[in-house]
Amino acid sequence: MTRRPAFPLFLAIAATSSGSLAYEVLLMRLFSIVQWHHFAYLIISLALLGYGVSGVFLAFNRERLIGIYGLAVTVNLLLFGIAAPGCFLMAQQIPFNPAELLWVPVQLGYLSSLYLLLALPFFFAANVIGLSFFRYRRDVSSIYAADLCGAGIGSLSIIALLFVLFPEKILPVIGGLSIVASLLVQSLFFRRWRVGVRFTVGAATMTAVFVLALPDWTLNISPYKGLNQQLRIPGTEVVENYSSPLGLLSVIESTQMPLRHAPGLSLNADAEPPEQLGVFTDADNLSAITRYDGDSVNLAYLDQSTSALPYHLQAQEKVLILGAGTGGDVLQALYHKIPAIDAVELSPQTIALVKDKHADFAGHIYSDPRVQLHTAEARGFVATSRDRYDLINLSLLDAFGASSAGLYVLAETYLYTEEALKAYLEHLTLGGYLSMTRWIKMPPRDTLKLLATASAALKMLGSENPKQNIVLIRSWQTATMLIKNGTFSEAEVVALRRFCDERGFDADYYPGVAETEVNRFNILQEPYYYQAATALLGEERETFIADYKFNIKPATDDRPYFFHFFKWRTLPEIWSLLGQGGMSLLESGYLLLIAGLVQAVAVSFLLIIVPLWFWKRKLGIETGSAMHWRIFFYFSCLGLAFLFVEIAFIQKFILILHHPLYAITVVVSTFLLSAGIGSRFSKKLSEKNNRIWIAMPIAAIVLLSAAYILEFQFITGFLLQRSEFSKVLGSIALIVPLGFFMGMPFPMGMASLGRSVPALIPWAWGVNGCASVISAILAALIATEFGFTVLVFSALWLYALAALSFPAAENRVR
Repeated sequence: MTRRPAFPLFLAIAATSSGSLAYEVLLMRLFSIVQWHHFAYLIISLALLGYGVSGVFLAFNRERLIGIYGLAVTVNLLLFGIAAPGCFLMAQQIPFNPAELLWVPVQLGYLSSLYLLLALPFFFAANVIGLSFFRYRRDVSSIYAADLCGAGIGSLSIIALLFVLFPEKILPVIGGLSIVASLLVQSLFFRRWRVGVRFTVGAATMTAVFVLALPDWTLNISPYKGLNQQLRIPGTEVVENYSSPLGLLSVIESTQMPLRHAPGLSLNADAEPPEQLGVFTDADNLSAITRYDGDSVNLAYLDQSTSALPYHLQAQEKVLILGAGTGGDVLQALYHKIPAIDAVELSPQTIALVKDKHADFAGHIYSDPRVQLHTAEARGFVATSRDRYDLINLSLLDAFGASSAGLYVLAETYLYTEEALKAYLEHLTLGGYLSMTRWIKMPPRDTLKLLATASAALKMLGSENPKQNIVLIRSWQTATMLIKNGTFSEAEVVALRRFCDERGFDADYYPGVAETEVNRFNILQEPYYYQAATALLGEERETFIADYKFNIKPATDDRPYFFHFFKWRTLPEIWSLLGQGGMSLLESGYLLLIAGLVQAVAVSFLLIIVPLWFWKRKLGIETGSAMHWRIFFYFSCLGLAFLFVEIAFIQKFILILHHPLYAITVVVSTFLLSAGIGSRFSKKLSEKNNRIWIAMPIAAIVLLSAAYILEFQFITGFLLQRSEFSKVLGSIALIVPLGFFMGMPFPMGMASLGRSVPALIPWAWGVNGCASVISAILAALIATEFGFTVLVFSALWLYALAALSFPAAENRVR
């Protein structure tokens, strides 16, 4: 009879899982810096690939490894400790460029190499957990609980580390945690374990010294990101770096060719920006700290951009600036002598740059008595504020390069949804303006999507004629849309036309505009923006959206992918233009996700399913038997459904918790810790060994998930008005019961196999891993195309199928 695992082994398993989850989150952070945001789903997928391939490896070698369990676990822990930093270092040497993926075939090979290389550390971690499942199959629920709780602790720990260390410096820390776990295992399984301790400590020390002493231990950032492009300019250098979970801030200074950051500046402008320091977030999204000595004359250039329009239409008394950043929009408001300015910025590090570190250079603008500074997320601040404003301003909150290349397609943002615009408009005084400035893309995309969203928001507020509430102007690089809480007067239209004529801007839409009055300065082949605005604000709105070659449906809180413009029916036309400069028309971020899904399916099939299929004789059953298919459907459905629910609620809770990393931390850690408790409790249900008992946790999952997703608008409205601490507590209170029940089905299935056909445990582990590999990317695609509600209900159907295919012990195969 197999002995029960000792407590130090549970600690070792928890440490392994903690390191694995921390490494996964860290890779997301690292790839956000060296590449772009959309790699998050690929990172989740490759992590789970490592777990799936581990199932294959254990299936073929379980008997041999069980005989040397202590040694096998120790070796895998040490290999994880070495591979975590080592594989990332090697991955940095692969010249992968996602922008070339669809037209340079070798990039597909580079992507596959990255995928397999970075899955290797997870393979070693999964071996530790999977082998423990098989050796201690009577205590699967306890081991799974240690696994999940450790992962939850890891997700919290990595956030804390990101506040004190640069991301690349955390890799050896994760390796060290794995080495500590190996010492726990050695203390249990080796009589002369002190010798092993000395060996392990020596090897770990040498590895750490080697890694930390590497002269090139810096991130190899994509040459296509803004920071690397800026550093090509002679005399430009990075003078400061600051790291936090919210991003890596790089401050640059240019001595030979001074930085002149003034997006969309009028071609007629006779004033230029003063001296500036550039600030990049994650090596992209340039903003500038502008030298200000208190003399507003030096800020005259700020009146030569499209975002200055509302200050010329009527007097403003109180202004709200959402996404204040390094202070450009605040300076614009100060230039126009606004007496009361509320400036909202999410990143404390960005605020510290302007308010403290470079306060003298920036003219102490964030300490100006006219400026009230708030460290908060824009949507959350608006939800809790009771003030009303003459102007609410959102200006250029994303990078031009990434935005124009379609690399933000998977970046969920709740700033530009129908519900968000409605909330902003409700905080305007009578006659006040909502001003939103966006980058110009050709062919037009996001400005049109913003127009469609604005029209929908106005109708939600009861506006019968949105044509009277909106104006749109355009420069060579930016477009500014104003939505008025009321109708635009003739005097405002006259002021708008004068503003545009003086600066060479095109007034593409205002109430009563004629086609002959547009497309005069920054001339396009057709007056596209006028034509689109006229259709989107009129009766032809739905027809225009359906017929347009890009997806410009309004973004909603259920589908907050404002930058998702891809339409499948347009792909053949764009593809035929690739050789003629049509690459810019491709939404490459979305297509990269498609490529990732194809790759995940192919790799997981070849490395997991095919080997396990040929292993049928060792499984002790014939291919196609009832038990074989039950196991396949049960663990496949769980692998898909668990991540569907988890990813959906991570994305939904971003709206409440304000930042993706905070949402990931709270949601994932709470899910895992509560699932760990549920796994431990499931042992009592597993002993019943009846398919009826699996229905209980799955029914609870279905009811809770359905209730949450259907009532999420009410939940969001309630929590957004609470304090930050109450938002976190409320989120945890909602997730705990759901996570508790989601932690039960997997160990219950494994426990049933442990009693009836333990040889099938590696098969189940591999099948679950294969489904999970696909699940992360597939969930992102479903959410992008159909919304979170469809994603969650897809998961609930999968859970129901899992309940029907539960491999109960009465189906025992000998």
